[in-house]
Amino acid sequence: MNGIVGSIGVWFATLSALVGVCWRILSLLQPNKVPRFRPLLAVLAVAAGGLVALFAMERAFVLHDYTLSYVAENNALSTPLLYNFSGMWSALEGSILLWAVLLSLVTTAVVVTYRSKASDPVIGWATATLLAICAFFFGIMVGPANPFAATVGPVPTNGAGPNALLQNNPLVAIHPPLLYLGFVGCSVPFAFAIGMLITGRVNEDWLVATRKWMLATWTALAVGIVLGAWWSYQVLGWGGFWAWDPVENAALMPWLVGTAYLHSVIVQERRGLFRVWNLSLAVSAFSLTVLATFLTRSGVIQSVHAFSSGTLGPLLIGAFAVSVIVGFGLIAWRGDRMRAPVGIDAPFGREGAFVINNVAFVGFTVVVLLGTVFPLFYEAMTHRQVTVGGQYFNLIAMPAAIFVLFVMALAPAMSWRSSSLGVLWKRLQFPAWSAVLLMLVLVSFGVRGVLPIFGIGLGGFAFASALRTLVLSARATRRQGGSWLRAISGPTAGGMIVHLGVVILALGVTASSAFVQRTELALAPGQVRTFDGHTFRFLGFHEVADKVKTGTEAVIQIDGKGIFRPAVSTFIGREGQAVGTPAIDSSFRGDVYITFDAVGGTGQSSGAQVIPNLAQGSVAIGIVVEPLIPWIWAGGLLIGVGGVLAVVPRRRRSENSTLLQERVDPEKTVTA
Repeated sequence: MNGIVGSIGVWFATLSALVGVCWRILSLLQPNKVPRFRPLLAVLAVAAGGLVALFAMERAFVLHDYTLSYVAENNALSTPLLYNFSGMWSALEGSILLWAVLLSLVTTAVVVTYRSKASDPVIGWATATLLAICAFFFGIMVGPANPFAATVGPVPTNGAGPNALLQNNPLVAIHPPLLYLGFVGCSVPFAFAIGMLITGRVNEDWLVATRKWMLATWTALAVGIVLGAWWSYQVLGWGGFWAWDPVENAALMPWLVGTAYLHSVIVQERRGLFRVWNLSLAVSAFSLTVLATFLTRSGVIQSVHAFSSGTLGPLLIGAFAVSVIVGFGLIAWRGDRMRAPVGIDAPFGREGAFVINNVAFVGFTVVVLLGTVFPLFYEAMTHRQVTVGGQYFNLIAMPAAIFVLFVMALAPAMSWRSSSLGVLWKRLQFPAWSAVLLMLVLVSFGVRGVLPIFGIGLGGFAFASALRTLVLSARATRRQGGSWLRAISGPTAGGMIVHLGVVILALGVTASSAFVQRTELALAPGQVRTFDGHTFRFLGFHEVADKVKTGTEAVIQIDGKGIFRPAVSTFIGREGQAVGTPAIDSSFRGDVYITFDAVGGTGQSSGAQVIPNLAQGSVAIGIVVEPLIPWIWAGGLLIGVGGVLAVVPRRRRSENSTLLQERVDPEKTVTA
């Protein structure tokens, strides 16, 4: 029954999207010969079909319906309810289903938002574009990625269960949906860009109107990426959070382009500049999400994050090619109409800072793209494999990050058009002296290393600059009688909270990467050893077993206080897949990260590596001491909060008030 209902939902959504896109295009081309098109009914039909299919698949997982091949391969009777729920998107077909459903809901939200302007041709072509994208992703499930295919042969009494790494941490229920929501949200600016280019109305503000859509998308993608890094840190047992894996890069690239877009579209709104550039960024962000889909779901790369499929690759790379050719082809066609009537008045101003910001983000995107796809091209041409290591990416990432932090510190204090050095220094005195004081404090506490000290000091500079702008904006709003919620919401205040989150995250990355300490300790029962100012006592082994897994924990006492239990567990199903689970002593200052690496003598049953020269009953534990790494997760959370607050609309108290408008410049409220 679940298979039948789900298949009906997928077919209904696919046909509704196909009929909707054809009807919408015909009604735009022949408005007097085609019956009136009702976009809301079309998108509601697509969303309804998708939700029915999603409900049927989730029901199949919860009820362990092994008549469906996909459920039998990714579910087991022992799987906990949370991982039953998240198991739906733990493999290829279910992830496509979630992607398509989220896309249909975003499309519905767009149509509802602009329903009063449904007759506008730009809206019409944007709706047609979104429906076409829906038709593609639902159509994939009709063909090679059918999640409702029946089990071949006898129906099993129990399933294989999800991958052990996907039932070992609850973040798996949050991280993928946020990433998918970020990916599908990039469709909205792309669709409006297509609508503007087809109609030739490139001088209007439709692209600016999509800024909040991109901001919501960017926020979901940013939080999703940080949660993915946190999941990797907690589950994979390597003590790191970012490895420049191709799938990680695939998520990072649309985020980088989206960051550039969010800044440059402000200049278009204020001065009418960067039209071609913003259209190009909208097309690029969407195209990169399609490329990300190809990298993760075509089977061309091997990654803990990727799914295997030999049939989706040509379809996805074809969709990527179509989006690039159509988008940039239309830009080339309409190029003569998109020239701005004015130019940048003075490079030393906020407009110039945004230009530099865009060059940095787009340039780094190109570097990441080249490093990600080069192995694929090399293998295709030479039939030999090659890898691009983290050293290549870090070589560019470190100076790019330092440069971006510097621009983040300067830009909020700059005026539009032109800024004088005297005024700029007056505004930046507090942030600059704060940075100097921070670096002196670091040196006084024995911190060494020119690059990390300078990086942390620069982060303090950017933090103080953003905090100053946030305080000015909040004070201005409060003087006008606004509430505290209104004072910290809107594009200016919300944007500065995002900046604070980015700086905190950057400080966490800098400190944890520059001052990390690693070792491996061999401990006999009751033995105490010291490393990097911490003591570790081995108290013995503890066997654990439940309906999901069996395993062995190494019981470790840290600093004579807390008890921590790194483990090696074997999950039921998946042919007894064994995984290590680290234990983390986390505090504001940093983490002590412990892994169960090896055992001696009787420890062979644990599934951990056995080292012959260890005494019987002894253990080898991996230790990683990482300063400030929790700041990464805190910074990601603050980015999410700031992004949400930036999307919140702000009411204008009066027509003449400039303080509560979206285009507020808090520097104008500063008196000499």
